[in-house]
Amino acid sequence: MENDFWEYLERLIEESTIVVDRPKGTAHPQFPEMIYPLDYGYLKGTTSTDGGGLDVWVGRQSSARLEGINCTIDLNKKDIEIKLLIGCSEVDLKTIIDFHNSGAMRAILIRRH
Repeated sequence: MENDFWEYLERLIEESTIVVDRPKGTAHPQFPEMIYPLDYGYLKGTTSTDGGGLDVWVGRQSSARLEGINCTIDLNKKDIEIKLLIGCSEVDLKTIIDFHNSGAMRAILIRRH
């Protein structure tokens, strides 16, 4: 069943378009001190718990392989979300988890096996 989970996520990615609306180096729209360390966006045509598209981080690897997911909690927004981690190296994964474990946010990384 675990393999099905990852395969279904891969299918969502393959059948969707990645929209990067917060490129690496840009500031968060509500928290200008938070600078995105990598490209961040969403899958067009999907829906997440916040009503927007499924959130994605796009790493620096040339592959579009799904490496894992981050489960995040944000006390400011009072929400929990899942972020798909696509094309991420080990350094990228650490960078992303560090980004989410700051301020009022906390996250855990679930790696794809």
